[in-house]
Amino acid sequence: MDTIFGVNWLAVIAAAATGFIVGGIWYGPIMGKKWMGAVGLTEEQIKQGNMGAIYGGAFAFSLLASWTLAHTFATYAQNLSFSVKVLTAFGVALGFILPAIGTNYLFSQKSKSLFFIDAGYWLLFYIAMGAVHAALG
Repeated sequence: MDTIFGVNWLAVIAAAATGFIVGGIWYGPIMGKKWMGAVGLTEEQIKQGNMGAIYGGAFAFSLLASWTLAHTFATYAQNLSFSVKVLTAFGVALGFILPAIGTNYLFSQKSKSLFFIDAGYWLLFYIAMGAVHAALG
């Protein structure tokens, strides 16, 4: 596929959608109830949220993360193998995302269980996006 701004946009959108789906599964049937308990929300409170803004904003952030990963691969890691691209994406989560949320959670005094729930998601999110970018990029 032709690239615009140095990235494969099909891969960007597909990887963002894949990460978004991972989130739906992770925060739904796998960790949904534990996450709700860790953040102190009930199902009723969650349903009162502006779901369009929440899901739309989350997908926009997924697109931004996916584009950034695609741009990184296009700029610095064009000829890497599938597994190295997946491990690079994992490294982004492990080295940048987890320390950032961990620091925020320490200062806001969030629970360790919430950190591990969210950290697990971000690791899976980036692994999934890395796999899609490696397959399509």
